[in-house]
Amino acid sequence: QLQLVESGGGLVQPGGSLRLSCAASGFTLDYWHIGWFRQAPGKEREGVSCSSKRGGSTNYADSVKGRFTISRDNAKKTVYLHMDSLEPEDTAVYYCAAPKVTSLFRICELKPSEYQYWGQGTQVTVSS
Repeated sequence: QLQLVESGGGLVQPGGSLRLSCAASGFTLDYWHIGWFRQAPGKEREGVSCSSKRGGSTNYADSVKGRFTISRDNAKKTVYLHMDSLEPEDTAVYYCAAPKVTSLFRICELKPSEYQYWGQGTQVTVSS
């Protein structure tokens, strides 16, 4: 059974950094896209970044370009989201997700509707 578990969230001051981890089980990570999403209170879930399968392209939301970096270690079955220069607006619950099988035939996208398997989320709070 495909499962995803996020970790690494917490409280950080503005300008600080965090690294989130997404541990995958039940499938071969190298053959799947993985996306990171976030949802702030009262707002819709939005795409942050994604990593395409088999060493394919990565994609970032405009709001995080230059600050966030997605990477994966297929041997450890883990995908990371390294976040630098954090801002209060980055406060949200962060989720990793794997897409519907039909979405694997094109590069990864940042649309939540393209994803079927979700982790439970990890809270990131940016505040002084």
